Amino acid sequence: MGHVMNPTPRRGVIAVAALLAFAAVTSCAPASAAGPARADGSARTTSPNPARPASAGQASLRSGTPYLPKPTGSQPVGTTSLYLKDTSRADPWVPSVKARELMVSLWYPAKSRGRKPAPYMTPKESELLMKEGEITDLPLDLLSKTRTNATTDAEPAGRRRGLPLVVLSTGFTEPRSSLTALAEDLASRGYAVVSIGHTYETATSFPGGRITTCVACEVKEKDQTFWDKVGATRAADVSFVLDALTRAPPQWKSAALIDPSRIAMAGHSAGGASAVGAMLKDPRVRAGIDIDGTAFVPVPKSGLSRPFLFLGTQAKHSPGGKDVSWDGVWQNLTGWKRWLVVAGAEHVSFTDIAVLGEQIGIYRNTDLPPARSMGITRTYVAAFFDLHLRTKPQPLFDERSPRFPEVKLCEVEQKACA
Repeated sequence: MGHVMNPTPRRGVIAVAALLAFAAVTSCAPASAAGPARADGSARTTSPNPARPASAGQASLRSGTPYLPKPTGSQPVGTTSLYLKDTSRADPWVPSVKARELMVSLWYPAKSRGRKPAPYMTPKESELLMKEGEITDLPLDLLSKTRTNATTDAEPAGRRRGLPLVVLSTGFTEPRSSLTALAEDLASRGYAVVSIGHTYETATSFPGGRITTCVACEVKEKDQTFWDKVGATRAADVSFVLDALTRAPPQWKSAALIDPSRIAMAGHSAGGASAVGAMLKDPRVRAGIDIDGTAFVPVPKSGLSRPFLFLGTQAKHSPGGKDVSWDGVWQNLTGWKRWLVVAGAEHVSFTDIAVLGEQIGIYRNTDLPPARSMGITRTYVAAFFDLHLRTKPQPLFDERSPRFPEVKLCEVEQKACA
């Protein structure tokens, strides 16, 4: 049932974003070689070169096989992929497909490291993404060879209902693998983490070698109606995946380790907006994070009382700045909430895209090197979940940290961040 699309040009897509599923596109919504850093990102690095992506034609693999930074937690990480089929609804993007099919990746703390390193994505997924990004001077299967830190045959660790569950949702057109470094880090800290592949929004491999591609990309008018559909589809996907993992019969053999009373969600770009939609639809999602995503899912005036974090770029998401969509959502968040911006960050800084793009040689950000931005993202996302799913105090959210001076806590009413 795969649909091979004829890609059309997309405005504002930089080369590195095109390579890893065009993450820059995900910042649209209704009109509205850096030196090494420590694994936690706490050592700032600088570079004298301009902070701009290189063109695809200038790409060169500078450091051998691409790799993800090691997790910062103490536990080994295992992973598995699940094929799920929701027979209660037709696919919203291809109505002739009478059941919504999803591929999800699941990471978890393991008793010991397994023998088989987990693939980052399939060779076919890599090929489609490379071709769409017009990256012709590198092997088409390059992304599938990215070295990860998880293994596919590791035995899960933990006690019954001992693992909080975090749902991750990527940007529009981004594969579910693009938040792998974040997922591995959370799993190494004792979380179960599931990343949902939102079918027909990107290239997805299914069992047996079947491929679906981005049918949603073919929609010419990406207006509010379109983004409403994206939000509603993803909210339904999240609820279905939660059912598959927490209700009988569970679709993961170790699902009994998951604590169904401690579930939260984070998303990047369109996935961040989708976190709002998922929380509004499903009360099981106790807390949420929008990572640099235009908030195209509104919160009703009746409010949303569960904890919520905005984490984004300073250039775009300072209060009253270029993207005012956060302002409207913020007003109707009635529970714990924080608004953080990261100086020097770009849209891709919060994902694997920046780290891998720099290694491949098509991306560079000297204002905030990818290793540093990865450390910031991992630290603040984990702190949020530790606070709200494990009730561990987190001073990071009370005042600016000297460890992370790039991260500014915003006083929204005063339109100031310090």
